[in-house]
Amino acid sequence: MTRVVIVGGGPGGYEAALVAAQLGADVCVVDRDGLGGSAVLTDCVPSKTLVATAEAITQVRESGELGLRVAGASPDSGDISVAVAKVNARVKALVRAQSEDVERQLQREDIRVLHGTGRLDGPDRVIAHLSDGDLEVLDADVILLATGAHPRVLPDAQPDGERILTWEQVYDLDELPERMIVVGSGVTGAEFAGAYNALGCDVVLVSSRDRVLPSEDADAATVIEDVFTRRGMTVLSRSRADKVQRVGDGVVVTLTDGRVVEGSHCLLAVGSVPNTAGIGLEKAGVAVDGQGFIEVDKVSRTSARGIYAAGDCTGVLMLASVAAMQGRIAMWHALGDAVQPLDLELVSATVFTAPEIATVGWSQADIDSGRVQAVGVKLPLAGNPRAKMQGIHEGFVKLFCRPGTGIVVGGVVVAPRASELIHPVSLAISGRLTVDQVAHAFTVYPSLTGSIAESARRLHLRDQSPDR
Repeated sequence: MTRVVIVGGGPGGYEAALVAAQLGADVCVVDRDGLGGSAVLTDCVPSKTLVATAEAITQVRESGELGLRVAGASPDSGDISVAVAKVNARVKALVRAQSEDVERQLQREDIRVLHGTGRLDGPDRVIAHLSDGDLEVLDADVILLATGAHPRVLPDAQPDGERILTWEQVYDLDELPERMIVVGSGVTGAEFAGAYNALGCDVVLVSSRDRVLPSEDADAATVIEDVFTRRGMTVLSRSRADKVQRVGDGVVVTLTDGRVVEGSHCLLAVGSVPNTAGIGLEKAGVAVDGQGFIEVDKVSRTSARGIYAAGDCTGVLMLASVAAMQGRIAMWHALGDAVQPLDLELVSATVFTAPEIATVGWSQADIDSGRVQAVGVKLPLAGNPRAKMQGIHEGFVKLFCRPGTGIVVGGVVVAPRASELIHPVSLAISGRLTVDQVAHAFTVYPSLTGSIAESARRLHLRDQSPDR
């Protein structure tokens, strides 16, 4: 029986463990913080639970045109409030429940779980330092490293867990911050800025780039920034934080150009650092890049024979879905099952702002740069009948296809629940469907997905030439 040792119990680790057990391996998972990893404990599950509350408030607040009236308050007023302590208690309860669900799932498959930290002792052994103080030596035929990452902080902006916070620490707040300064306008920063703005907090978003969400579709990012501004958020573009200081019951953020921004709290969202230090990588011959991320190929192999890696510690694409797929691919490959290399062009991703941004496949930037030959169409949701019924004014659908063949190669959806709406585009890309095949599939009337079919219909002739 093949002995598999997995270090880290996040999506990359526990999904790999389930596959390995299914294929008949003897599996042991060494986990430090709790099964589910940061995706369950401190990132995806808690943040999207917070976003769900913010989304509900936004829907009520902006429902005046639908004829909704809230007893004792105007929906357009700021009278709708939130009990932050209760929200955070719900967040923590869901986190615990989800982590426990993962552990029960592993137990049902007879997967051994050791609570503690693991480090490599050469290419075929893991030393587990258990939380009860014991030490266990685990010999392995296959090792998977899925140690994750942690929030990056600035040298002159050290979190204190009270006023200066990382995204892992906001769930200990008992009251809504009076003025939250969010440093960083990437996905994490934008999501939290939008959420706290919806909860009723005065939010200042410090963005070092020309626009928020610099890595996203430019049209989509413009929609989100316009919505942020309309809802009262202050967005400081081309601004970089130099230091963050706690002053009394507040914080002072000093920008590199000398400007000063004052607030009650500061949330740092400036990227992640891989958890790869001190785990024996050098001794085992595992190579890392200049930022400390473990280098892997498309089947999750590291530079050391028999050692694989998955998830945020690889820096490939920091999504729970990608981590899980990397872990599964690693076990399929290591244990001799059929396997397909990781294809990032098939990955769907979502920014959970309001509205959401969902993307899959080749992007507008790829097309504009000439990296891929494709034509596209952009269809605003303002003309969609279901959007009109629901009072949706912002958002659009973009669809890209190959000229000549019409095969769908990419898409962007900006809308409420875009995370759900992107799936038919994802299916079209993975199935190599043409725009005509997408257009000929029935959609419900009225529905937001009707705009995806309409976009495909509009590409019927445009797919013949990139110049049309």
